[in-house]
Amino acid sequence: MQTDTTVETESRFGTFDSDGNYTPRQIIDADLGGVDIEEAYTSAMVVVEDGQLVEGTVVRVDQDEVLLDIGYKSEGVIPNRELSIRNDVDPNEIVSMGETIEALVLTKEDKDGRLLLSKKRAQYERAWGEIEGIKEAGGMVKGLVIEVVKGGLIMDIGLRGFLPASLVELRRVRDLQPYVGQHFEAKIIELDKNRNNVVLSRRAWLEEAQKEQREAFLDNLKPGEKRTGVVSSVVNFGAFVDLGGMDGLVHVSELSWKHVDHPNSVVSVGDEIEVQVLEVDLSRERISLSLKATQQDPWQEFASSHRVGELVYGRVTKLVPFGSFVQVGDGIEGLVHISEMSAHHVDLPEQVVTPGEELWVKIIDLDLQRRRISLSIKQAAEGGQVAAEYQEHFGDHAYDEEGNYIGGDENSEGQQAWEEYYAEAGDHAVAGVIETDEDGTEYEYVEVTEEVEVTDEAAVDEDEAAPDDVVEDEYVKAD
Repeated sequence: MQTDTTVETESRFGTFDSDGNYTPRQIIDADLGGVDIEEAYTSAMVVVEDGQLVEGTVVRVDQDEVLLDIGYKSEGVIPNRELSIRNDVDPNEIVSMGETIEALVLTKEDKDGRLLLSKKRAQYERAWGEIEGIKEAGGMVKGLVIEVVKGGLIMDIGLRGFLPASLVELRRVRDLQPYVGQHFEAKIIELDKNRNNVVLSRRAWLEEAQKEQREAFLDNLKPGEKRTGVVSSVVNFGAFVDLGGMDGLVHVSELSWKHVDHPNSVVSVGDEIEVQVLEVDLSRERISLSLKATQQDPWQEFASSHRVGELVYGRVTKLVPFGSFVQVGDGIEGLVHISEMSAHHVDLPEQVVTPGEELWVKIIDLDLQRRRISLSIKQAAEGGQVAAEYQEHFGDHAYDEEGNYIGGDENSEGQQAWEEYYAEAGDHAVAGVIETDEDGTEYEYVEVTEEVEVTDEAAVDEDEAAPDDVVEDEYVKAD
């Protein structure tokens, strides 16, 4: 007959039988191995100091505070304001029950005997070390946009980083509110721990991220080609146009063939326009554009439809000591030199014309390369071929051989101008007409006959007799 035996193995915590069943050791008295219970309790408690980083478990989450068990004699309290760098947040959005987090000891015992901790300051200390390393390496930080402030945005990158409005996008944005709640990558451009100052640039990150795309875009952009773009901004010196990858500048001098007082008189933000590429600067990544190059050059158009000797109708725009400028086309002005203002001597242009006056002039020189037109009022009075745009009403077909009007619209503005012009010219063409100048001196229009002696007989055609005299007109003082 076999007898069952039980084998017990001693343990400081209890005993196990042969089948592995555990029997706890019963403690009936203080069993600390001779150590005082107060000493044992103190040795088991975590030692903390102000400013120390500690780790603990979240044991309670209230609306105004969070309790954290760090192994101290009492739970540490994290006030709501010390949970996050974000303002007015729900603690449940920051921590959860049972989560292990890091905190910084603010004070071991406040006036209420509580251990005060701060999660955000622990995060701040950790973040500074990481951010300094990232900046030295030229890397990027990631964070959440948490607030709009004056001049920019605040990003949570473990601490509060400032992102200026001008550095949010490749171009400045006006409304920053839609960016709140978005996660961004940014480059650290300024770091000062003493001033608690961190300045970020998302634009720098975008520029680096798009560098390859920009290089490819610029490589494919050739001077002389035309592109369609959208006006992204208008400044005093021109307008920036988004070409679908990069912005190019249309300088104010390239906006129009006409004089431009301010670019916004030609284009507005959002306008879709066609431009011509003037220059691509690969090293500086700058694009120069022209709007006027896509438009008809008014000087070229005028030169192709007019010729020297034609009569054109214009308006006096400005008087200068040496003559007057007359607008003869859209954006086209020519100069009537003072010597070409009248058949008689003129001291000042205002003796003949006034600004705003409309009159006929003759083209006596047309220099397209220098963009200059010389005009003559004096020669216009002698007649000539009327320019094509005026021929319907003022062409030679509208007059008989004696100069009498026989056709055309008698009520047209051009015809009335012609009639007024000839009426004024007729007054000067009649001998005996007396005019009075500003000093009250009277002048009479007379015909003067001057004898001319021919000294070069070879210059006289055998079939034609040399003229004995030449008739000239001039003004003389009336008796």
